[in-house]
Amino acid sequence: MSQSIDRRHFLRGIGAGISLPMFETFFGTPANAAASGKVATTASGMPLRTAFLYKPNGVNVDKWKLSGTGKDYQMNATHEPYAALRDHFHILSKLEHENGTSGGDGGGDHARANASFLTGVRPRKTAGADIKLGISVDQMIANQAGDLTRFSSLELSSDGVRKSGVCDSGYSCAYQFNLSWRSDTTPMTPEANPRHVFERLFGSGSKEEREKSFTLRNASQRSILDFVMEDAKQLNRQLGRNDQLKLDEYMTGVREIERRIEKAEKFGLPEDPGMETPSGIPSSFEEHLRLMMDMMVLAFETDSTRVATFLMAHDGSNRSFKEIGVPDGHHTISHHRGNPESLEKLAKIDLFYSRQFAYFLNQLKSKKDVDGKSLLYNSQIVFGGGLGDPDRHRHNELPVIVAGHGGGTIKTGLHTDLGQDTPMCNLYLDMMHRAGVKEERFGDSTGKLSVLS
Repeated sequence: MSQSIDRRHFLRGIGAGISLPMFETFFGTPANAAASGKVATTASGMPLRTAFLYKPNGVNVDKWKLSGTGKDYQMNATHEPYAALRDHFHILSKLEHENGTSGGDGGGDHARANASFLTGVRPRKTAGADIKLGISVDQMIANQAGDLTRFSSLELSSDGVRKSGVCDSGYSCAYQFNLSWRSDTTPMTPEANPRHVFERLFGSGSKEEREKSFTLRNASQRSILDFVMEDAKQLNRQLGRNDQLKLDEYMTGVREIERRIEKAEKFGLPEDPGMETPSGIPSSFEEHLRLMMDMMVLAFETDSTRVATFLMAHDGSNRSFKEIGVPDGHHTISHHRGNPESLEKLAKIDLFYSRQFAYFLNQLKSKKDVDGKSLLYNSQIVFGGGLGDPDRHRHNELPVIVAGHGGGTIKTGLHTDLGQDTPMCNLYLDMMHRAGVKEERFGDSTGKLSVLS
């Protein structure tokens, strides 16, 4: 068992194992918190978290395009929700995924955009069982750091799970509904149901014990925290004042997420009855996304995992956005053909996703590590998609933001124009090296991207 797992503290009860944040009381100086070998840690010894968030169907290019480079660049309308956070991210222009293009395989750009995004590999065009792609960057990092945490990685989605069938021009649905790949033939199935994610993070013991705990909580309308309260009281007596406040804030946050999940299970209905939606999904798409993001933050805060992916929606998704006044399907209006009305609706959807990204960054920024820095400071986060201009299915000029400071190793507050189309895998190679994965190549990389460091 690794040193970091030995040091980790839990609140335990029947079928419940609440992972805790790091406390100064137990860790002392930040240097004492470093995992052995400094694998996937920052210079101060804090865990280095890595996350990838996928936004589908490209962007309204005119509302995304930036003016200027360096620190004095001007943001556009789509960036407004996270403008106040500009010192915490780096925007990159001219990244591409050449293996998302047809390459003689004809239609299927949405499937290829999704499939190539974290792999840099062209998917085999098949609707059968002989799918073939490549390992994704998140799994490369998870293979290096996964034994330091309870879960080697966390895969989330807002869509139902699909591993087979035909989805896009002869491509298997596996390519479109999975972002993370363990190997060239095995996707990492993401979870879309908030309850299942919650129970995975906070359930403990045997399957029977977890089921018993959930049944008892359901029947008596009790919180999972009720099952660990005795342990929490004992721990509280050992903590310093600052850590007592941190524990109280953390448990309040866990309970708030639990209440939101319970509300979704009671009142949640699919916003679009025509969509295949798992039970227990919030009726509000925004609430669904934010609930999943909050659990990603909890997983990072408690060092339950250091690697996460979130397929906010699969490429080609035709979800409607009635809650923001866009009843049309996203995919449909993304083929705007220059129509001003469609472009304006597309811009509204882009803005919606920007608000969710800003929410995620603010949540990470609000949580502190033992070294006094925020989770956002000790993270490297990619937000983007596999298409630039969706009307022409362009796989270059990808909308990509790298957020977080990587523990002080990432330059932020900048916009960098790379000057020519550059493989996105060059960025991934840089991120892998930062996480301790010293590969010379990944996907279709041509070298490590150096502009971030």
